[in-house]
Amino acid sequence: MSLPFEYEIGLRYTRAAKGAGRRNGFISFISALSVAGIALGVAALIVVLSVMNGFQKEVRDRMLSVLSHVEVLAGRVPLVDWQAVLKQARLNPRVTAGAPFVSGQAMLTHEETVRGVLVRGIDPSLEAAVAPFAARFASGSPDSLKPGEFGIAIGYEMASQLLLGIGDKLTLIAPQGTSTPAGVVPRLRQFRIVGIFKSSHLEYDSSLVLMHMEDAARLFRVEGVSGVRLLTNDMMKAPQVAGELARSLNGDLYIRDWSQENRNWFAAVQIEKRMMFIILTLIVAVAAFNLVSMLVMTVTDKRADIAILRTLGATPGSIMKVFITQGACIGLLGTFIGVALGVLIALNVGPVVAWLEQLLGFQVLPKGVYFINYLPSDMRIPDVVQIGLTACLLALLSTLYPSWRASRINPAEALRYE
Repeated sequence: MSLPFEYEIGLRYTRAAKGAGRRNGFISFISALSVAGIALGVAALIVVLSVMNGFQKEVRDRMLSVLSHVEVLAGRVPLVDWQAVLKQARLNPRVTAGAPFVSGQAMLTHEETVRGVLVRGIDPSLEAAVAPFAARFASGSPDSLKPGEFGIAIGYEMASQLLLGIGDKLTLIAPQGTSTPAGVVPRLRQFRIVGIFKSSHLEYDSSLVLMHMEDAARLFRVEGVSGVRLLTNDMMKAPQVAGELARSLNGDLYIRDWSQENRNWFAAVQIEKRMMFIILTLIVAVAAFNLVSMLVMTVTDKRADIAILRTLGATPGSIMKVFITQGACIGLLGTFIGVALGVLIALNVGPVVAWLEQLLGFQVLPKGVYFINYLPSDMRIPDVVQIGLTACLLALLSTLYPSWRASRINPAEALRYE
């Protein structure tokens, strides 16, 4: 089935533009640059967004190994009957597990070192269901956190910084002091290290300490717990689950999900992704606008052909279709090559980076400097589709002005000196 003559001529011009040894050699060079520029821009955009998605997913997953998907927090007074709250929350089909906790801030002292820490009192038998890191202690085990023995588990980074190990003792100072005739006396409690955990998140490994929730309640002098941590079957649905629980749970409760607890960080990542998309799209736009130069030169070179087509009855719209077809084919070719190259690199970022490190003789992400010593990649099909459509749209827009100029050529003027 033959194509309309406008498309056949446009495809013939496209093949001619890629030929060598012709009088339109410079046009061929500009055409190749357009294809290469679009391909590199599209590939760079796919790779960069995939790496940014990978970093976001990696940090998010490491955060959620410590944080819960949804937290049901007590209001003005501690939560005493947490079992009833957990039972009511489990009625939601998306909630798969729950665990109580006692949370507070304290000052940790060891020899001459003083630092602020976040204390989390847990039930070791339930915590691993909502926080996977609780089941992966580098030293010791969660079962060593027994009520009344005032055992404590610290993060791997804190242990390294303070040169601490199993059996060493620490002192925690609660912010609530004890009133005496001599004034307010700080409340101190000595703890023995019974475990060292490694959550793979620097912030929590250096500032979080775990103990049994009964010991934490004694330290902060509270009756009950601070709240209940919940695990859902889909962390991306956690905000929706939090909204459902806010409507179904009774009592003076505050409910938040993991995205609210780290709102600033996730907002910053989203802004960075949008800005990076805009910046790299400009690279694709510059390459697409090379089509304008190429098509303008093609129109100048084909003035006689255009005049002959007009005298044979071709309409200005048909002439526009010819050059739009030529430019669109070049844009589609560049986009296809860029998508294929970008997907290939995004799926093999690790080997590509390792090859570059070996070739250039330096490490991209040194382990002693950065928290992650490799480039994670999370290629998403919607991003690839969006990038491909954007590149095609920019290429198509670049063909409109030269095609319009071609349709305005006067046949008599074009054939005067032929």
